[in-house]
Amino acid sequence: MSVVKINVLTVPEEQREVLEKRFASRAGAVEGSDGFEWFELLRPVEGTDQYLVYTRWRSEADFQAWMEGPMKAAHQHGGEDAPKQKPAASGSTLWSFEVVQQAAPKQG
Repeated sequence: MSVVKINVLTVPEEQREVLEKRFASRAGAVEGSDGFEWFELLRPVEGTDQYLVYTRWRSEADFQAWMEGPMKAAHQHGGEDAPKQKPAASGSTLWSFEVVQQAAPKQG
């Protein structure tokens, strides 16, 4: 079964719009990666300043290949002469899960 990676990002309120715009500007960047199955950026509604970045992968190996290739390149900000952007998140934790059960809407 698939693996799920949830990146928990602590984002101060004044940086929320910045974070969301950065993700929107990268739309389509992960979808072509081998083994990629799903992505969602989840905005907190109440009681927390943590966003959840949900990705689902065919295997741990597929996730690791993306981490070492396309994701790493995307976070290197284009080289030494490119302007450095302040991170929108003040903290990050990666949670890992294996999918053991799943359900989808019934077709009918």
